[in-house]
Amino acid sequence: MTRATKSSSKKLAPPQTLSAAKRKLALAGVPATQARKIAASEPVAPKNKRGRTVKPLAPERVSAILDALRRTYPNVVCALTHHNAFELTIATALSAQTTDVTVNKVTPELFRLFPTPKKLAEAPLAAIEEIIHPTGFYRAKAKNIKGAAQVLVERFHSEVPQTIEELTQLPGVARKTANVVLGSWFGIASGVVVDTHVQRISRRLELTKQEEPVKIEKDLMKVLPQDRWIQYSHEIIHHGRQVCVARKPRCADCSLERECNAEDKTWTSH
Repeated sequence: MTRATKSSSKKLAPPQTLSAAKRKLALAGVPATQARKIAASEPVAPKNKRGRTVKPLAPERVSAILDALRRTYPNVVCALTHHNAFELTIATALSAQTTDVTVNKVTPELFRLFPTPKKLAEAPLAAIEEIIHPTGFYRAKAKNIKGAAQVLVERFHSEVPQTIEELTQLPGVARKTANVVLGSWFGIASGVVVDTHVQRISRRLELTKQEEPVKIEKDLMKVLPQDRWIQYSHEIIHHGRQVCVARKPRCADCSLERECNAEDKTWTSH
């Protein structure tokens, strides 16, 4: 090999050690120093990193998330078994700190014995406690749902009210329960239901950075179109139970995978 050839070869960096842009130049025979200058002058597109999306609240990204959810969970509804607004109110109040499956096991007997607000308001507390015992915190829950029934009878003529302000006057009914009843039974989009799944996955998708449910709800109400508030919660809840499970998300089966940059992803296509 001649001296000139040796000098030229020293200027060429091994292609595998360079970035994509520099590698193309190196393969074309451009010396490393010149390749770096050319690559540095080219605009670099923003990249998404694990745990961070460049523009997480961009309208087109939010739309992509909502479209994927709609396609994956068409016509999804509340998982709590109920036949009227009263039953849904009581069932949702019982669902705190337990699963919908457990609630659905106890409510048939509860509503068979006490089918109306008046009947439940007059029921012995011990009888209510015995029926709802599997849901946990049964003493506090029994007191709350009996009290809620009493308020319905005394203030609202045994009719479930249709505003958050009135619903939250019932013992054991906070904003989350009120949103469930208004959205699932009355079709009123007064807010976004934020349960543990909605809280976890909305943060995972970077639609909010908040940790408290009320603050998360406010963020989601700003980001999501109001006509999607009700279904978004149903869809995310089902998604959290079936695919995006907390301990080991099934990312390879996730219809939102391309929009997600969570740090603990188990699989990625981008």
